[in-house]
Amino acid sequence: MTISSSLNTGVAGLNVNASRLATISDNIANSGTYGYKRAVTNFQSMVITQGEGSYSAGGVRVITGRMIDQRGTLITTNNPTDLAIGGRGMLPVTTSAALDDQTSNYPVMLATTGSFRPDADGVLRTESGLVLMGWPTGNDGTVPTFPRDTTEALEPVRVNANQFAGDPTTRMELTVNLPATATSTGSSGDPLTMSTEYFDNMGTSQVLTVTYTPTVPASGSSNEWTMVITDSASGGATIGEYTLTFDDARGNGGNLAAVATTSGGAYDTSNGTISVNVDGGPLEISIGALGEASGLTQLSDTFANAPVVKDGSPVGNLTSVEVDPQGYVHAIYDSGFTRAIYQVPVVDVPNPNGLIPLNNQAYQISPDSGSFFLWDAGDGPTGDIVGFAREESTTDVAGELTQLIQTQRAYSSNAKVIQTVDEMLQETTNIKR
Repeated sequence: MTISSSLNTGVAGLNVNASRLATISDNIANSGTYGYKRAVTNFQSMVITQGEGSYSAGGVRVITGRMIDQRGTLITTNNPTDLAIGGRGMLPVTTSAALDDQTSNYPVMLATTGSFRPDADGVLRTESGLVLMGWPTGNDGTVPTFPRDTTEALEPVRVNANQFAGDPTTRMELTVNLPATATSTGSSGDPLTMSTEYFDNMGTSQVLTVTYTPTVPASGSSNEWTMVITDSASGGATIGEYTLTFDDARGNGGNLAAVATTSGGAYDTSNGTISVNVDGGPLEISIGALGEASGLTQLSDTFANAPVVKDGSPVGNLTSVEVDPQGYVHAIYDSGFTRAIYQVPVVDVPNPNGLIPLNNQAYQISPDSGSFFLWDAGDGPTGDIVGFAREESTTDVAGELTQLIQTQRAYSSNAKVIQTVDEMLQETTNIKR
């Protein structure tokens, strides 16, 4: 009966508008929730086809979902491990309850933002229990090659606040000018000495002593020096001896012309370095390429050396942790030493709106979302990881209030339809009295 179909359609109208009201109330309630994605309600008409001359109301049905691909505004914070994504992609996270799993089988979820702080065990987690996941780096700060279509290699990012670390010196650059007059006839031939600090494998300060002894000829100028390098960590033993010859040609005078090795590592002409073995291992020293006015030079009558450029640092205490745009988690020590300890990848799926929403603004992979891929932050379609930042809710309060007015009117109209059908049915029953 056509009038009965009108009643059913009115009831369906009340139901779908009640669903729409629920999404609006959810959106408004979470307008201040970081990382919240707006829920939307779409109505779909239902058509019932009958024979010619009659019409039956089909009604309406509702489809709800979340606009996960929409991005909220990023705001700055004062916490370096407040993280957000500056574009497409999500952060891999797990639950704090999964940390108690002895099999290390961590369920991986996704989040677009989070305020991560170390807990009592040094694990970076949010107050709601989401734990940041990443790939651990090697001792040299690089990340091994992991498969990008699985999360098995990911582990919770753990920072030990009581951790000490040192960085051994592996490379230094000498910038020294030797006096050309010292290699001329009649010069004293006295050696010139310089010392520079380096750090061994235990973070202990050691000293390299470099002695330059001029070759004084019977006549003229030799432009030749003997460079001897000794190591305090080796009891003052000589670890390298080299004969340096400088050019005296016009336009190239004072630059290195030749380096002969007496002991120690050979001179590399391609990059102007020598390699010596200190007590803890090899140390590369840059003395300048042949024919270039850098590194060691021989000019005028002055012995001068610029500050030695080198890597390494003494043992330091961990003071803070920061995440760079490429997703590397850097441990920063009070000695000035910085080391990458994890890399946080950015997870991307073909259909973000197909993800399954979970509590605390987290999402789960589903067949509708498609297969995931772990990108380096900023590569492919993904955005950079932004530290000191949070993503705001995507709720537009003004728009939601406008929809609230429309929903209220639509609900009232459907209620009026039901009231009208009821009155018409009453008139029908009143035909026989």
